[in-house]
Amino acid sequence: MLIAADKFKGSLTAVQVAERVTAGLRRVVPDVQVEALPVADGGDGTVDAAVAAGFERREVRVAGPLGGEVTAAFALRAGTAVVEMAEASGLQRLPAGVFAPLTASTYGSGELLRAALDAGARTVVFGVGGSATTDGGAGMLSALGARFLDADGEPVPPGGGGLGELAFADLSGLDPRLGSVELVLASDVDNPLTGPKGAPAVYGPQKGASPDDVEVLDTALAHYAKVLEKAAGPKAAEYAASPGAGAAGGIGYGALLLGARFRPGIEIMLEVLGFAPALEWAELVITGEGSLDEQTLHGKAPAGVAAAARAADKEVVAVCGRLALPPEALGRAGIRRAYPLTELEPDVAKCVAQAGPILERVAEQIARDFLS
Repeated sequence: MLIAADKFKGSLTAVQVAERVTAGLRRVVPDVQVEALPVADGGDGTVDAAVAAGFERREVRVAGPLGGEVTAAFALRAGTAVVEMAEASGLQRLPAGVFAPLTASTYGSGELLRAALDAGARTVVFGVGGSATTDGGAGMLSALGARFLDADGEPVPPGGGGLGELAFADLSGLDPRLGSVELVLASDVDNPLTGPKGAPAVYGPQKGASPDDVEVLDTALAHYAKVLEKAAGPKAAEYAASPGAGAAGGIGYGALLLGARFRPGIEIMLEVLGFAPALEWAELVITGEGSLDEQTLHGKAPAGVAAAARAADKEVVAVCGRLALPPEALGRAGIRRAYPLTELEPDVAKCVAQAGPILERVAEQIARDFLS
């Protein structure tokens, strides 16, 4: 039995999901062999998943999205670092109820990348998602040695809104170590930088951007890409239109400029976490996340786990807080059956508050259905 589930956002971490499922299974079959491999798709929780898989947790003080210092972590093992931008620049780093769509910066994410280089990383998996920012990665690039100046030769203000004042970009000071490191952009988002499907239009409202803010940000990021064309050549325009450029408020674009290779977050994370060897002996795989819905099918962790397990001819079931997919959609994704908490407790608020105990009861049912 292999438990490879993501977090239940707002209720349980991926590690806690695995612990609760294991407890429920063992109530019914005390001697069941269980291996837990908490997973993540590049968004928040990615570092925790790596640490649970045996990576060393490293902490560093960096700038949060509003500039104040925060303690952020990355994970390191055998020359591979897992860096999660949300650790430094995520929505969770904002005070409750506070948004800063025009001014939030990714500077701290660049500091995290620099810390990974300082620690000797030769491969960096850069998980992006859950950002508070829409600055096209300008803050991150600044922390790594780039300069973004206005017409007077002064640094432009932090955040995506300030990029409207950009007159000159200088990438010559970028950390030279970036040229000898394999950088992988891990994300489940394939949006371009700007336009109707770009970072400001699609994700800006989730970060507090009004329709006017979205327009300001889209115009500023388009201008930013134009200025970067002068500094980096035609590839800057190519990257702006590339899948993944719009990930995490456009930090994907900044990563592509650094030479990153874009890969689906769950795909690269399963490799890094050692999913294939763990899968070999498992007869049943349990995956899941807080909400199994249409988004799940587009690169989220349970879909990636199910696809890999199906390729190895393994049976998969899923646990979730709520289920918004019909059985045929689950079947196409390679999931035989889903077990939502709401099946046992219809009150969603109670499911969120009591997710752990309810999940144990769900796991008992899985054990009765598949192990007894």
